[in-house]
Amino acid sequence: MEIKDILSKCDHTLLAQSATWEQIKAICDDGMKYFTASVCIPASFVKQAKEYVGDKLAICTVIGFPNGYSTTASKCFETKDAVENGADEIDMVINIGKAKEGDYDFLLNEIKAVKAACGGKLLKVIIETCLLTDEEKINMCRVVSESGADYIKTSTGFSTAGATFDDIKLFAENVAPHVKIKAAGGISSLEDAEKFIELGASRLGTSRIVKIAKQLEN
Repeated sequence: MEIKDILSKCDHTLLAQSATWEQIKAICDDGMKYFTASVCIPASFVKQAKEYVGDKLAICTVIGFPNGYSTTASKCFETKDAVENGADEIDMVINIGKAKEGDYDFLLNEIKAVKAACGGKLLKVIIETCLLTDEEKINMCRVVSESGADYIKTSTGFSTAGATFDDIKLFAENVAPHVKIKAAGGISSLEDAEKFIELGASRLGTSRIVKIAKQLEN
């Protein structure tokens, strides 16, 4: 697989608490240069970033991030605000405690509410796989499939671990055909990126693939 094909599936990501506009602007420049799927950035930079890139690049942001335990109303407000500011894609974190309790009706209703707040924009649902059992992951595959969301996503990158090959394989075996898969967290090599794609991931949340592309140019 050529690196340009991998880059086209990357959400080029910067979500550090210390991120500055100059850093966000730099990853937007990278995203436009290397034709990444999007840049994934904090909500506070969405308006500025969208004005900067226009229609040249999709802007993704995160909702209920990184812990997922804000209220449904808060997540919906964040989502509407982000979309009004120009976000093209929304990555929301589920209430992980509700998954641990088995309250899947709550999770289904919350995801549906956030999807409605997206106003037609893409919704990716982060389930934080490192905190769930395989049974809980399979149940979340069902919930996301029924919710109307567009993607199921492994990880925030802010918890105890990121994406694994086993999790992507499990997702591919258990989501409905219309649900796509995003692997995120700890993707550090072209080999790993290619393996995630081969296993079924349509998107990769990472900053390192662009860094590798830059190194290959030198």
